[in-house]
Amino acid sequence: MIVTTLNLKEKYKDYTDVNGKIKRDVDNGILFPLVRGIYETNGSTDGFLLASFIYGPSYLSFEYALSFHNIIPERVVVYTNATFNKRKAKSYENHFGLFTYRDVPKEAFPFFVKAYEEDTYSYFISNPEKALCDLLYIKQPVKSIKEIKMLLFENLRINKEAFDQLIFEDIIFLSNKYTSNNIKYLIKYIESEYIK
Repeated sequence: MIVTTLNLKEKYKDYTDVNGKIKRDVDNGILFPLVRGIYETNGSTDGFLLASFIYGPSYLSFEYALSFHNIIPERVVVYTNATFNKRKAKSYENHFGLFTYRDVPKEAFPFFVKAYEEDTYSYFISNPEKALCDLLYIKQPVKSIKEIKMLLFENLRINKEAFDQLIFEDIIFLSNKYTSNNIKYLIKYIESEYIK
């Protein structure tokens, strides 16, 4: 369960040294700090359930979401998140893992993100099409369809069969919300190979 310093000050109001009590709880593995002022009470909680509490507004995207949707073969151990208007990449490491946050365009941010609930937690994750666009947006720009294919299937190791199942209409819809050569060439590739 997520608790804040404010919750704990209320809970421990009868203690003379509330901050000392919080510190002892952390030392004894009763509280697990996420970021300053926010704690988790269960040390075995899955990190993906905590990502949006650490820094937000944000949603799980990039490599983590592509792995979650079985688009790339690797299991991704970093919780990669998208934010907007933060202007600076952030990363936080705690008991639950490494959490990274990168900006995507504000215009693209709200689309194709689904909210899930598990136990008492809500978490937000992009669909595979959005995760792919977000990831291409932050990658080095390519200069041709040949290079975008190399980036997709060799560098990122995207599963070709899974790629073939993507909803290309969603990618086309999203494409004008990013200023990105990579997404421009992705659309050219989709149009040349898939849209007849």
